[in-house]
Amino acid sequence: MGMVLTLIAGRRGRSSLPCLAPAITAALGTAVEPDWLAPGEACDLVFEAACPARVEQTARALIGAAEIDILVQPIAGRRKQLLVADLESTIIENEMLDELAERLGIRPQVAEITRRAMNGEIDFVTALEARVALLKGMDAGVLKDAAERIRLTPGACALVATMRRAGAVTALVSGGFTVFAEPVALALGFDHVIANRLDLAHGRITGTVQPPIVTRDTKRKALLTIAAELGIAHTQTIAVGDGANDLPMLAAAGLGIAFHAKPMVAEIAHWHLDHADLTGLLYAQGYRKDEIVA
Repeated sequence: MGMVLTLIAGRRGRSSLPCLAPAITAALGTAVEPDWLAPGEACDLVFEAACPARVEQTARALIGAAEIDILVQPIAGRRKQLLVADLESTIIENEMLDELAERLGIRPQVAEITRRAMNGEIDFVTALEARVALLKGMDAGVLKDAAERIRLTPGACALVATMRRAGAVTALVSGGFTVFAEPVALALGFDHVIANRLDLAHGRITGTVQPPIVTRDTKRKALLTIAAELGIAHTQTIAVGDGANDLPMLAAAGLGIAFHAKPMVAEIAHWHLDHADLTGLLYAQGYRKDEIVA
């Protein structure tokens, strides 16, 4: 089986990649030259699947501390037909509950619960309910204010637009809230959006969430259900997320990538991008720079 090792440089790794790629090729003893997907930014090294783990180990040893991501996978079927993405700290840079908590002066308390949940230290549902309860009584107008502070992650627009142009289906599945997820999904062109709904009454946040709550299992089921409904094999799916509640979804996907993830998540996930922006998901699928929608 043919395999491909893809090297994707973060912004500060691009000066090193042109020298490191040929060095890795030489160390692997392959006569195939690096195939540059984006000059100085991303390239493929194709090899036979004698020992993928050794190939990755060799590459990582040569790269050292350079800010370059490595993904090893079968070369066949790289371009996926379904993208399922997490919202917060993935498609957008924000954690929206933290943004809301700042208005109440309780950001440290909420952020600490968020951190523990994303690292898998406490149950996600319990953490969500505890954080939302802290927002009880807040004027619902702050939701709009928080939405105006949303920052799209670099590469998010290109990722969704490029995959959609190639015929892929896209889904945004979030443990956050529809009030934030739906506008982002609309702006970027996601085909599906699944998220939690905050309870509101008399113009204020009640401190509760409408059931059923979107959990880690919901995310996994969403990927599998959408794929099954469209007749897409799970090997033809790609998922991306950053937190512990994304791990089942990442494991179920044909290519599940932990994006700038918490240390525990990056350690468990088979593939991870620690330096590249979201266009790294396109290079991982073999897209070339001139194929990416600006």
